[in-house]
Amino acid sequence: TLALVRNYLPSCGWVVRGGWNIADCTSHAYDIEGMHVGSVGAGRIGLAVLKRMKPFDVHLHYTDRHRLPEETEQELGLTYHATVESMVPVCDVVTINCPLHVGTELMFNEELIYKMKRGAYLVNTARGKICERDAVAKAIEECQLAGYAGDVWFPEPPSWDHPWRCMPRHGMTPHVAGATL
Repeated sequence: TLALVRNYLPSCGWVVRGGWNIADCTSHAYDIEGMHVGSVGAGRIGLAVLKRMKPFDVHLHYTDRHRLPEETEQELGLTYHATVESMVPVCDVVTINCPLHVGTELMFNEELIYKMKRGAYLVNTARGKICERDAVAKAIEECQLAGYAGDVWFPEPPSWDHPWRCMPRHGMTPHVAGATL
């Protein structure tokens, strides 16, 4: 999330190519402080993500089939949303931390992505098939999404012409998170 919002990967690329134009690096870099960050899923991983984001002085939101205990919501300052459709319009960053099943497959399709705030960021470290491949690429191209990141693809490994490989403002890696926890 931080690497995406802070424009870290493109900035690193500027340095690797011998550049040093700070204006080019900061044109798409923002401070996450004060942003609204929402998690789709608040199980073991989703709750851990929310706990890690709290020190950055962000407004935390979540949606899950099972509401967290009131004490947990108060401790973290969480706002619960009964549906993903009610959460995404208020979030600057949406992070997907739910399992893949019939109800989440292709959940982030064109319709849902265009309900998000224009210029929001989408981070998917759950399963690639939760996001519709072409809808994400289109939303990046049209600046509906400011960025997309994750380490999950569909299919894996992705083909050489998979649109996420070359779309701008992405932070995609091979599926390595499980091996580095």
